[in-house]
Amino acid sequence: MTAVDFGRRQWVLRPGPRHSTRMPLRSVLVITALVVGAMLLAVLALGVGDYPVTPMDVVNVITGQDSSFTRVVVLDFRLPRILLALVLGAALGISGAIFQALTRNPLGSPDVIGFGFGSYTGALVAIAAFGADYYLTALGAVVGGLITAALVYLLAYKSGIAGFRLIIVGIAVGAALSSVNQWIVIRIKLHQAITASIWNQGTLNGLEWGQLYPVLICVGVALLALLTVGTELPVLQMGDDAAGALGVRPERARLAYFVIGVVFVAVATAAAGPISFVALAAPQLARRLTGAPGVSMCSAAVMGAFLLLLSDLVAQIALAPAQLPVGAVTVSVGGLYLVWLLVIQARRTA
Repeated sequence: MTAVDFGRRQWVLRPGPRHSTRMPLRSVLVITALVVGAMLLAVLALGVGDYPVTPMDVVNVITGQDSSFTRVVVLDFRLPRILLALVLGAALGISGAIFQALTRNPLGSPDVIGFGFGSYTGALVAIAAFGADYYLTALGAVVGGLITAALVYLLAYKSGIAGFRLIIVGIAVGAALSSVNQWIVIRIKLHQAITASIWNQGTLNGLEWGQLYPVLICVGVALLALLTVGTELPVLQMGDDAAGALGVRPERARLAYFVIGVVFVAVATAAAGPISFVALAAPQLARRLTGAPGVSMCSAAVMGAFLLLLSDLVAQIALAPAQLPVGAVTVSVGGLYLVWLLVIQARRTA
């Protein structure tokens, strides 16, 4: 059953007699607007490239009214990239929301904590050992990210996990791994170093259906795990004492969310390389637009998908016909966002 409470401006979703989920009307409107915006961006992005296609022709291809060569260009060559941008952006947004909620800090994203450096280390090891094989590089990135996450968790654990301590330990581990990565790049062969450098920029260029299917499977499994954990994340943001009083085991729930968040960012990094600042910015931008008191995974996912698709579109047209890595765009925009966020945080504590 679905109803609208106009007095309290909330959508009330009741999938069963004993369960209900309340979502403010403003959040519903913002999420809807972002979804529509992402669809419009997707139509524009499907027409961008060496073989330009008008938005109307893109719509005709999608609806099955055009079976010419344009259909091959749109569906076979460009659609996988668009879908990957949406899926990976959503995965990064969810991961950022999880870690910012766990640390209760807007700077507590996987970018800052250093998981990207660990994924890069794993990818470098795979490139050095097996060459430029995409799937082995992706597997190395996933393994490297998971090992780094385990190391950060163990070093930050002291009668539980404190958000500030997790961030500090993550920054320290990331700095150490950055030095290790530079040493590996110096030691490996020239063509391997070039491959590693391109992968490290974070790019969706050249990705095809073969890369999309593994991503969909991994993200789907992570979403199922997230649904299994339940809706305990907002409770954890209230503090361990309040969570315990409400029947939640804080450390167990925190560890479950920690692992799921790492899987999301590791999959995104494995598919396209480390794409910075989407996980950092998406939850906070979504929170400000929706006016929510805390970060929401749903709005963060939609915002992340919108941001990554927009950044990839900018990367394709900024220096056309040359294509920038999408990571170059997100770093440029994200750097300005990070400075603004630090200024806001400094004013609040002053």
